Formats: sequence, C-alpha cells, structure tokens
Amino acid sequence: MMNKPKLVIIGGDAAGMSAASKVRRENSDYEIVVFEKSGFTSYSACGIPYFISGKVGTYEELIVRSPEEFIQKYKIDVRVFHEVIEVDTKNNQVLVRNLNDKTQFWETYDQLLIATGGKSFCPEVENREAEGIFGVQSLKGGIKLDTFIKKNKPKTAVIVGGGYIGLEMAEALIIKGLKVTLINREPEIMNTLDPDMGKIVNTVMTSLGVKIYVNEELNHFEAKENRVTAVVTNKKTIKTDLVILGMGTSPNTAFLHNSKINLTEKGAIKVNREQRTNVKNVWAAGDCAMTYNLVSKKPFYIALGTVANKTGLVAGTNISGQKARFPGVVATAVCKICVYEVARTGLLEKELLALKMEYIQTIIKTKSRAHYYPDAKDIYVKLLAEKGTGKLLGGQIIGEEGAAKRIDVLATALTNKLTLQNIIDLDLSYAPPFSPVWDPVQTAARKLINEV
Repeated sequence: MMNKPKLVIIGGDAAGMSAASKVRRENSDYEIVVFEKSGFTSYSACGIPYFISGKVGTYEELIVRSPEEFIQKYKIDVRVFHEVIEVDTKNNQVLVRNLNDKTQFWETYDQLLIATGGKSFCPEVENREAEGIFGVQSLKGGIKLDTFIKKNKPKTAVIVGGGYIGLEMAEALIIKGLKVTLINREPEIMNTLDPDMGKIVNTVMTSLGVKIYVNEELNHFEAKENRVTAVVTNKKTIKTDLVILGMGTSPNTAFLHNSKINLTEKGAIKVNREQRTNVKNVWAAGDCAMTYNLVSKKPFYIALGTVANKTGLVAGTNISGQKARFPGVVATAVCKICVYEVARTGLLEKELLALKMEYIQTIIKTKSRAHYYPDAKDIYVKLLAEKGTGKLLGGQIIGEEGAAKRIDVLATALTNKLTLQNIIDLDLSYAPPFSPVWDPVQTAARKLINEV
C-alpha cells in the first residue's frame, strides 16, 4: 500500500489555510499537517483595530474557522502552539518546537508551503521588549493589547509609524479615550501615498486630536521596572503609558536563512507566479513572500490580506495537481480614520521616478455627491498617468465618504490598462445622493487629459 502524500504548511492564517482547504477539496487522500505557533487559525488580522476600539465585541468574532473545525470537518491536522524553527530542504523535513512542553522533533514532508506571514517591524533599540509595547499583526498581539488596556487603563499612547496600522490604531485608541501622539520619520505620514496627499491625511488626523511629529526617528524606549514610560526620538522624549508599533511589516522568515530558499535582502521569499520557490516541492504565499506588480511589471513586496488569500489559493491549486498562476496586483489598499477614508492604487511618484517613467499628475477637490444634495462632503482625487499615452499609472483618494470603494474603479482601470479617456467614457452610475453627474474620478481624468 502506497503512503499518502504529505503536505506540511508552516502558518495557519489566511494563506496557509486557503491552501490547505483547496488541497483538501481536491485531494481526499493527502495528509495535511499545519504548524501554527499561536492558538488561532484563519482569523481576520484586519479586524484587530476594531476589536481594540470595541466596535467588534469579542476577538472570537474575528475567527473564520477554529483549529477544531479544520481537524474535525476537513481532516486537516492543525497543531497550534507549534513553531517551525528550521527547514532542511536537503532531507525534506522541518524542525518543530512544541511551545507547550518545549520539546522538539523533525517532521518530514513531500510538499512544503511556507505561509508564516509578516511581523511588526521594530529596530533593535533599547527596551524594545518592555511591557506596554505592542505590534498588532497577529490576533495574539491584539488580545494582549486589549488585556493590557483593560488592566492598566492607560491615558496616553504613542504610535511609532504613520502607515495603515498606525492610522487604524489611532482611531481605535481615540475611541477608547486615550490621548494619541504619532511620530513618523518621513516628512508626511502615509508613505504609501504621495507627500501632497499624505499632507492632507496629516491635517485630517490633527483635526481629530492626534498630535503628530514628522521627520522624527525612533531612538529608543525608556522603561521603569520593565514597563515602557517614554519614546525617545532623535529630537525629543515623549512620556507615554502605551506604545503601538506601526512602522510596517517585515516578512517572518528568519528561520529560513540556512534553508537554501532564496530570499530578498529584506527577507521576503522569492517565488514565481505559481508560488514556487527555487527549491523543488517548496512553495510560499502571503505576507512572507514576494508578489508581482502589474503596473511596474516587477516583483515587489506588499502585506495585504487580499493578496494572502489569493496567493494561498494559487499555491493550493498547484500543490493539488491543477494549474494556476497568480496574475499580480496593482497594490490597492484602503484604511479608515474615524469619518475619513484613505485609498490608493498603482504606483507613486517616487516609484515612477525610480522606474524613469515620464508621467503627468493632477489633484482635484470636489464633492462626493451632487453639490446641492444634503451632506455632500469634500473628496480629493489624485491621478497619475503616462505622458503621451494617458494610460493610468496610479490613483489616490481621500474623503469623508466615497473614497474607499471609488478606488476600485481606478484599480479596475489599472488592471485593464485603461487610459484617461477610457475612464472618462466609463458608464458609471449617477444619482444625486451618491455622486455628482461627473464622478470625481472622471472629473480628475478630464482635468488631467488636457496635459496628455
């Protein structure tokens, strides 16, 4: 009797469990073992700020499927509190540490998928391990933060970094009644926007009561009895009860450095469009791996739940013996800070300059609805297009309403290589409660096309 083929998956969240579920649907005879170092599988990390704020009542609401459900319903051997600490690709085995009893063992595989996700980046600075400093990339981290807030009732918080996590956590902590300070090493917050649009976000956050310091870099933390008491930058010392790390995400791949699996300088796993690594029968998906940008036509790194789910599905499809190829992304992302929505897609000006692409750009300020309809709000739209052809290259939208999902029009245009004229010609919906007769993205396109 032949042995069942064995798939080992490292990481039990979006990418890992998407792949595991796909393989199980297509192959009932596969042995599937998943090692997850936390106690949770298949949860929405994007929902953590809303759990912290109280908009989501319990962390259980963020869990899509529990380990028990995967074990009982899908016959997937999920082992929580198990961390893979080494990968031996020569002998097709992984070294696993049981975090409960601290024992270690080797597990063999026929196919290996690495889906370890990302982790909150923090430089090696003094007191970085002090109590009261939190990353919120994982549900475990979110639960620890919630417990800390309930137990210690902090009054002040410093957020280090002005990206998506920083903005969303600022909202959560404002709702909890904390006084929030944000420090950012760039001249404007949100380095996934162009500086002129980031300046608008800066103004918005200041109006909501967030104290913002830009052009300041983290130097170290001060602590008393191993509890954080201050954030020290290159310019000042800011007393605080709580610190949130919002400096971005780095791939969680330190355990792979002796595995012969190719990594980028920043630690992301290099994969092709089928999610294969350079090593036979080893795959990678999600926030630990590189992906492909449809606009620049180059590999790049981006940590998004949508990408993790899709690349996990592609990996699972190929592992199960079918054929799939991940087409790539245009780097579409949105976030919310109280009543304001911030959205972006495509390339930024600095990226276009690095690629030596000639481009034109415009920013408009208009209304989210017909100007005469009650409660019409200001909305800012920035478009970037190729000089000469008018092909869309990127877009950014900020507003109190209508920004988040309007960006999908631009994402669709980028994916299909549409020009400004194509966008103007789109048959978009119109009624006064929802849009002016010319939608804001079309108004921006009409303005910019004059420069083509």
